[in-house]
Amino acid sequence: MTSAATWSPQEVETVACVGAGVIGGGWAAHFLARGYTVRAWDPGDGAAERLSRLVEAAWPALTELGLADGASPDNLTVVSTLAEAVDGAGFVQESAPEALDLKRRLLADIDAVTAPGVVIASSTSGFAMTDMQVNAATPERLVVGHPFNPPYLIPLVEVVGGERTERWAVDWASDFYRHVGKSVITMDRELPGFIANRLQEALWREALHMVANGEATPEQIDTAITDGPGLRWPVQGPCLTFHLAGGEGGMAHMLDHFGPALKEPWTRLDAPELTSRLRDDMVAGCESEADGRTFLDLVSERDRGVIAVQRALRALKDGGDE
Repeated sequence: MTSAATWSPQEVETVACVGAGVIGGGWAAHFLARGYTVRAWDPGDGAAERLSRLVEAAWPALTELGLADGASPDNLTVVSTLAEAVDGAGFVQESAPEALDLKRRLLADIDAVTAPGVVIASSTSGFAMTDMQVNAATPERLVVGHPFNPPYLIPLVEVVGGERTERWAVDWASDFYRHVGKSVITMDRELPGFIANRLQEALWREALHMVANGEATPEQIDTAITDGPGLRWPVQGPCLTFHLAGGEGGMAHMLDHFGPALKEPWTRLDAPELTSRLRDDMVAGCESEADGRTFLDLVSERDRGVIAVQRALRALKDGGDE
């Protein structure tokens, strides 16, 4: 059993990315932009070409955000075996598809070929590490490092261990993610879906209910967020937003005054049945909202928007104007 990491987060030079899909590729792009050497492995056909295209597509946004010294897509190597990917790596980020049996086998395989003291993180969006680490020989170093898509652009990472994870691994992973520019939530306990996914899932389910009942269209729902509370959330989250809604009395006044409204039928937390009609309405509504823009057009629009918000927030924190 390993009781501590082999080296500090600041000493890592090479990162292994296991899985090169949308999430794994986004992680690879982020680590490359932070100046790391990245060794990637994915058993899927055409993985190397897909990963190269993803990094190429992400690089303009990363360049705008600012690259670390020595950062280059040329520091990426796609290897043919898992052992090659983790050889010499100071950190491993697994981003395989969301299938529990696959995660269990893969994490055990990664654990078997990764040097002692190297932390292994999973990008799972919902599985508990307790359920994934069951076959690993040294489960104490396995943690969840749950990102948000795209990982090269959205800073949040939620870190939590399983029942057999030791505290040093959770702390080390949290410190490493912060070192590479991430905003880290180190969770106190495992929670299905983690924190942010549960919040966005509640909003998503309510949106589906409104479309299913003919109460709102996808475009109306999106506009309600982007031109409404979504403009506040990059600065202050829902809790602080409601705290301010209480005026000088803060959250206490807000809850005392608006508490009875919690019993009003303003939300439905149970998921609706995903009927063919609901599915078709969602698809049609989003196509209408896209209004002819392609996937790449929308990705570019999203990236430029997030960058603009991040720059504005950075200027606000610095006390100046942008």
